[in-house]
Amino acid sequence: MSRTSAPALVLKWGGIALAMALVFWIATRMSAQGMWLGVSTVAFVGLCILAVYATRRAVPMKYLLPGFLCLLALQIWPIIFTIMVSFTNYGDGHLGTKDEAVKQIVANSVQVVPGSTRYKASVAVKEGTDPATGALSLLLTDPQGKSFVGDANGLTDLADADVEKSALGRITKAGGYTVLTGKQANARSKDLGQLAVPSKDGSGIKMQGLSAAYEGRATITYDAASDTLTDTKSKLTYKPQDSKYVATDGSGQSFSQGWQENVGTKNYATIFSDSTMRSGFLKMFVWNVVFAAGTVISTFILGMLIALLFNSPNLKGKAVYRTLLILPYAIPVFVTALLWRGMFNQDYGLINTLTGLDVDWLGNGFWAKVAILITNLWLGFPYMFLLCTGALQSIPSDVKEAAKIDGAGSFQTLTRITMPLLMVAVGPLLIASYGFNFNNFTLIYLLTEGGPFEGGSAGMGSTDLLVTYAYRLAFSGAAPNFGLASAVAVVIFALVAIQALPGFRATKSLEEVQ
Repeated sequence: MSRTSAPALVLKWGGIALAMALVFWIATRMSAQGMWLGVSTVAFVGLCILAVYATRRAVPMKYLLPGFLCLLALQIWPIIFTIMVSFTNYGDGHLGTKDEAVKQIVANSVQVVPGSTRYKASVAVKEGTDPATGALSLLLTDPQGKSFVGDANGLTDLADADVEKSALGRITKAGGYTVLTGKQANARSKDLGQLAVPSKDGSGIKMQGLSAAYEGRATITYDAASDTLTDTKSKLTYKPQDSKYVATDGSGQSFSQGWQENVGTKNYATIFSDSTMRSGFLKMFVWNVVFAAGTVISTFILGMLIALLFNSPNLKGKAVYRTLLILPYAIPVFVTALLWRGMFNQDYGLINTLTGLDVDWLGNGFWAKVAILITNLWLGFPYMFLLCTGALQSIPSDVKEAAKIDGAGSFQTLTRITMPLLMVAVGPLLIASYGFNFNNFTLIYLLTEGGPFEGGSAGMGSTDLLVTYAYRLAFSGAAPNFGLASAVAVVIFALVAIQALPGFRATKSLEEVQ
């Protein structure tokens, strides 16, 4: 049995130690946030790393484990997380928990108590605590120069010998505390907004900006027993309804802060039951199929024809022509799409100028679709050309010679010999290309942004694919809805899988072609 060299052992155990340190760091951060399921998962991964790499056994797993972990982290977990989110109302105004929403509503209602003390203030955490997660404290200086430290439990005096102050009176150092920088304090603005140091008569001291604090009192009170909020000024009472607190007087008035909760299949029901979304979804799906199928068919035919031409032994200068033909594939799509967008401009675009046309390529729904298909043909045919070139060169020449001896003409050789053998090689790649173009977000977003938006619809564009519509739901508009967008993403995944399955079965039958 060969012995492992000392440098290899050092490298091996150094890598294992580094991996364990990373696992420990991730688990520590997750435990600080109460993510115990994540902690268990990370710990299990750490044990797998030790079991595989710390022994001489399981040699195949030493190569498979990194790929499996990447598959789990980059493919499986995003799919699971998207499905989980699709069953919630996660979105603008519904990002946190109910408890966080109540605290934010109460904190936002704090108003200055007339005649109250104003303080010079600094934000700090206890020494040795992580500035990003530690409990916050306020280091305060009143107008008389007296120093205090305040937290959720109240105010405590600070001895002058334990503090250092700036020329303006703000505390810059304090014994037992770490003063946060402006950037660190700003990163924790949400926690600062909810922090109120208890003072007299039910009032609380809150930060005003990052250098001052004031004594204020909340005008909204929360009763945990009845789960209601009461506005002490207007005397209105608010009760939970649809993940928000809504006034009980029937006016429909509510607070903007809501909370995340499970809504079951409501998002999926919205997609298929809401008349506006259902009709728009159907139109988008039809265009989605036409776009993906049209792109694959057109690029494949053009790429194959050019590859057949270049496969002729009589053609000279193939290397130069091939270099020129793959240029569209080599240039980033971000550049090409913006160039084509400029060329399709109705007034100043190169296409209308050269042809003498006056077509509103990007302002008319039909012509915008045509423009997208033309652009994607330009972008996609070099890829198909390269695929077909490689596949054609792998077809044995004696097969064609045998067909020629048997009396087959050029067309028969192409349809009966070349095409079946070609499809064996490129068939699965055509299905993959269809799946890619079914979710071709980049081209649509850069060329038309899903528009034009005709018929008064600002949410569904004429050239929107399902994926661009999901993006608009999640990140655009007045009220982004991540839950509904996730449901659309799950439906897209199911549609692509359903459409791809017959294609893979068809390509499997082609494998029998000899």
